[in-house]
Amino acid sequence: MMGWYGGGMGGGAWIFMGLFWIILIAAIIWLLVRLLPSSSHSGATTPAPHQVAGQESALDILDRRFASGELDLETYQAQRAALFAARGGR
Repeated sequence: MMGWYGGGMGGGAWIFMGLFWIILIAAIIWLLVRLLPSSSHSGATTPAPHQVAGQESALDILDRRFASGELDLETYQAQRAALFAARGGR
């Protein structure tokens, strides 16, 4: 017959085309999940009400300074008590 140039795609070509599209769509979804920020993937915790996201609270800074040896025990305890008093005992 005129105009017929073969039987079209065989069964293997259909399978390959289907797998190609499945892999392509899965790769796009994977990239979106990896690139978009998410609190569950970043390990970020919800900040306390007195704390701004991405910044340390005053208590965290005080604890870090005591742990690094910048403050002695008496100064640490006095400043910690002052922080709790300023927050209303929380």
